[in-house]
Amino acid sequence: MELKILKKSGLFLMGLMLMLLLAACSEKEAGGSSEDSSEGEQSGEEAATEAVKLVLNWFPKAQHGGVFAANEKGYFEENGLDVTIEPGGPQVSSIQMVASGSAQFGLAHADQMVIARNQGIELVAVAAAMQGSPQAWMYHKGQEIGGFEDLNGRTVFIQPGITYWDFLKGQYDLSGAKEVAYTGQHVNFMDDETSVTQAFVTSEPYFMELENVETETMLISESGYDPYNIVLYVTKDYLEENKETVQKFVTAFVDGWDYYKDSPDEITKVINEANTDIAFEALQFEQTSQAEFVYGGDAAEHGVGYMTEERWSTLIDQLAELGLLEEKFDASSIFTTEFLSH
Repeated sequence: MELKILKKSGLFLMGLMLMLLLAACSEKEAGGSSEDSSEGEQSGEEAATEAVKLVLNWFPKAQHGGVFAANEKGYFEENGLDVTIEPGGPQVSSIQMVASGSAQFGLAHADQMVIARNQGIELVAVAAAMQGSPQAWMYHKGQEIGGFEDLNGRTVFIQPGITYWDFLKGQYDLSGAKEVAYTGQHVNFMDDETSVTQAFVTSEPYFMELENVETETMLISESGYDPYNIVLYVTKDYLEENKETVQKFVTAFVDGWDYYKDSPDEITKVINEANTDIAFEALQFEQTSQAEFVYGGDAAEHGVGYMTEERWSTLIDQLAELGLLEEKFDASSIFTTEFLSH
């Protein structure tokens, strides 16, 4: 009897010890799990991305190929950025949005940035998507227009206030030209074979071809007015306070354009999904015809995004001569290439 009690007591003690051991192990495992969870949360915090917004200069087009490539291929994310891409348009001013702080990055033409500076908005260009401007005059084939002076005496469809028209009128005698407001529609141009219309060589000639209208073009840059096109910029204040973020964005932006050069159709399909109002074939025409503007010029030697002080100084001088600037300023204050050498 006594032996049975001892045996039962021994079994009880062994069971109790086993229970305590299991409890200790469970507590240790629980503690380890908590520690692992804490480390996981810390790792997640370290990997958190910074949210920024980019406002395009127009609705999504092939001219934004580098942006959509950077987003589609994860270059923004790899650089720790969560980028919202907001379309531009006739009712959207990227400059006003960036200046107000509702967006951190914007795209605009170089002359728009210089004029904004004259209005007290200090912007800084950090990369130029296009080395030159695809802006041009389009006219019916066979009109024998050999120079800008040949616009005189013709009906000219032009957007009111467009800067290069002011420049051309200052350089050439165009007093006999009949200015008609450009609406984006080409019916009147098509009906008047002697007329001339503003255009982009990357788009309008394609649409005229679809209408069986043969056209020719003359680049505005041939007049000597050639501002950088599709310029990536931020405000001066944002740049001074967020240099690391700007560096990350520019790195992804340039990498995106480099990818677009080798795989344009892939990214153009993505752009087409973002803007179904333009046919894929029209975007393909744009991607092909814009290649020289993006990857040629100084970009051929220095890479996409490159800019020079000489080009900016020339633009400032030209706008000052037109009376569009109250006073000239140092070109080095409106652009920088420091983020392009990565």
